[in-house]
Amino acid sequence: MTILRTSYADTPRSLVEELAAAGLDPRAVFEHVVLAFDEDLPGGADDATSAAMPPMGRAVADIAAREDGVVAGLVVAELAFRYALGDAVEVTGRVPDGTRVEPGDVVLTVAGPVAGVLTAERTALNFASHLSGVATATSHWVDALEGTRARVLDTRKTLPGWRALQKYAVRCGGGTNHRSSLADRAMVKDNHVVAAGGVVPAYRAVLAAHPGLRVEVEVTDLDQLREVLDAGCTEVLLDNMDDATMTEAVAINAGRATLEASGGLTLDRARAVAETGVDFISVGALTHSVVVFDLGLDFRTG
Repeated sequence: MTILRTSYADTPRSLVEELAAAGLDPRAVFEHVVLAFDEDLPGGADDATSAAMPPMGRAVADIAAREDGVVAGLVVAELAFRYALGDAVEVTGRVPDGTRVEPGDVVLTVAGPVAGVLTAERTALNFASHLSGVATATSHWVDALEGTRARVLDTRKTLPGWRALQKYAVRCGGGTNHRSSLADRAMVKDNHVVAAGGVVPAYRAVLAAHPGLRVEVEVTDLDQLREVLDAGCTEVLLDNMDDATMTEAVAINAGRATLEASGGLTLDRARAVAETGVDFISVGALTHSVVVFDLGLDFRTG
């Protein structure tokens, strides 16, 4: 089947407004969907489906969860179906992104030409399954930190081209976004410290070059922490410290700066790290090592 490939102007206004309200650029998401279909249908048609399915046949299909978790990206899945099928498709029953689901829960229903639904299926599911995986992984950390002051942060360790959507999925899972790009704030890390000849010189060099920019400094020991606190730094990352050292760091800090724990943290250790008193726990695995969430599309029978 040759998909319709509707234009951005044909996108329902309600979808555009929903994406914008979620902090996403609707046109950028649309173009991401376009690229996904270009990748999957370089010839413009799904030859196997066209040969096997009657072109005028219609069907109703449900997308359902096959495991416990939190869904995200269903709004993008709907956009994919509407891009591919235009007015020929009807999407109903879509649950809000951020909803906790159980196996068997129907999260979206699509009705349209059999061949078209099958052609668009994988692209729609690729978006929803991946982003639901990010949201679900984030929710596990949020649950582990419940009752503590700590919040889970994502990082810039995202798939190229997917950053906005992955960070959206983190929000759907209850997490907090860190910086979205290098322009959001400066982070002084170990290589900057070496190049500048010390943690305080590196911090001051950034302040001098970019007045008004937020600056977070990574420290690897308590001596560095004392130095940057005395220099007036108000955002500090504690890199690869054990729980006892972080507990001492919180005491030394005495509320002067926000403290972020980072470096090889695991979900099993999350609660113990939070109980040291840090403000944030950053987890690159939320986006760089996520396991896709199991969603499946099945036609209704009978």
